[in-house]
Amino acid sequence: MSNKDFDPFTGKIQESEGVENNSFFHRFWDNLKKNKITLVCLFLLGIIIFLSVFIFLSPYDPDKVYISEKYMPSGKLHIWGTDAMGRDYFTRAFYGGRVSLSIGLFSMIIATIWGTIYGTICGYMGEKIDAFLMRGVDIFMSIPSFILIVVISSYMSPSVPVIIFIIALFSWMGVARIVRAGTMSLKERDFVMASAGLGASGKWIVVRHIIPGMLPEIIVSATVSVAHAILIESALSFLGFGVQLPTASWGSMLQTAQKDVLTNPMLALYPGMLILITVLSFHLLGDTLRETLEPGEV
Repeated sequence: MSNKDFDPFTGKIQESEGVENNSFFHRFWDNLKKNKITLVCLFLLGIIIFLSVFIFLSPYDPDKVYISEKYMPSGKLHIWGTDAMGRDYFTRAFYGGRVSLSIGLFSMIIATIWGTIYGTICGYMGEKIDAFLMRGVDIFMSIPSFILIVVISSYMSPSVPVIIFIIALFSWMGVARIVRAGTMSLKERDFVMASAGLGASGKWIVVRHIIPGMLPEIIVSATVSVAHAILIESALSFLGFGVQLPTASWGSMLQTAQKDVLTNPMLALYPGMLILITVLSFHLLGDTLRETLEPGEV
């Protein structure tokens, strides 16, 4: 394999033979090509995200009711037909995708940031502080989180920010445990001990050495957290404790479609397939990133 190098004397780009391109994107693409299923799923995920972002270009209002057009079949006028209220189902599904993906993304960001901070403190401080703080993680992890999420949601006014906060509240523990283990390993490395010996502060060491050294594990955990959050939101909305009508999400669309599942099964199939493809894609993306960022890769 050849690489292109810039010759400062001639000002030209030259080919250098025998140098393998070992960049992250090159390795990531190689891993994708080995797994065709992952490649297809990520392609479909890209289409779902693209349509969810640009669905505002649709001529239909996702919440406006047209009773005279209810249960229209798929066709040129309505790609996925209409629901019991006469609303265009394609438009509504991808407006719902905006909500579900936003909940997954923002809850992941909150959970990852807090889990990283918490785990870093535990792993770096060690001893009594680590033992005390990790018992709190153990307590959180021992609680059936979904049941508690349902209970909390039933007492709070359900809205997208509230759902994001609740999901993030019960999703950070896994990240904290991974980061803690990585911090305990990294702080014993020679370069970290050398920085400490040269007088570097603990904050500087954590920011410049510990957290950058754990980015692969954090990124993989983040992708899986998005899928986990989307599943929780869908389950909450399906049970009536999540996104409330008329706002659409994939879970709320499944809830409204259950009464028509025998007569109009496609109303349940479309949002169900969107959830399946999205969650599967994020899990497969996490596996591919894990292979690409594996320390053994050179």
